[in-house]
Amino acid sequence: MASQQAGMNNLFTYTGSSSFTEFLGAYAPDLLPSRAQAPAVPVGEQIPHATTIVAATCAGGVVMAGDRRATSGNIISQRDIEKVFRTDDYSCMGIAGTASTGIEMARLYRVELEHYEKTEGRSLSTEGKANRLATMIRGNLAMAMQGLVVVPLFAAYDPAVDGGRIFGYDVGGGPYEQRNYHSIGSGSIFARGSLKKLYRENASAEDTVMACLNALYDAADDDSATGGPDVTRKIWPMIAVITADGFRRLPDDEVAELVQAVLAVRMEAPDGPIAPLR
Repeated sequence: MASQQAGMNNLFTYTGSSSFTEFLGAYAPDLLPSRAQAPAVPVGEQIPHATTIVAATCAGGVVMAGDRRATSGNIISQRDIEKVFRTDDYSCMGIAGTASTGIEMARLYRVELEHYEKTEGRSLSTEGKANRLATMIRGNLAMAMQGLVVVPLFAAYDPAVDGGRIFGYDVGGGPYEQRNYHSIGSGSIFARGSLKKLYRENASAEDTVMACLNALYDAADDDSATGGPDVTRKIWPMIAVITADGFRRLPDDEVAELVQAVLAVRMEAPDGPIAPLR
């Protein structure tokens, strides 16, 4: 008993790695999302799934936005789920796929970055952050094969380039840096088409936020799993802006005003603004 206690104390005083995930795997592996017991049969559509996330770079930073709907098959399981998470002062991630696993991964990833900063005395580079998240996604591959797929979208302000960067992933964890904008989830094809039309390189954060809101509106217009703004319940998209000043989530009252501006345009032009030809 005494030797077991001594070994546990040694584990806490020296982890051998700056990775909190590796430390947790050695001390309490059952707490890792990737070590959860796989279901005997594929769960398929029974578990709530998060849907559309968009991200776009702007002058001096990056914007990420997500709708608030989670679905279980053809059922709306939650109308106000949060899918965009602050991971440190200069980065965030959005989730698409199995909602419960994605939320746990986001929480663990945030602790992972904090743990590294405390043990190493410095923050990871933007590439380092993207690669750490890739490792966590790769660790969930066995669960993904059972239907519990999580595919995040990562965005960060990078001081090395004084601008925003966006990374997408595949189910195996491969990180792929995306240029200018990207989207994930069931409505991603429609959101990406909208961003292709409305995105302007080096636009202000305010204009980029409006482009992202229109992209989410277009996704909800064509994808039943993506939720549009719910005016009656006052449920608005979640929007984060990351610049040299750090992470900022736009408050609901500010998002509400922006959504009302989008809706006013859509009342006159249901298909949204038209990009000028040049």
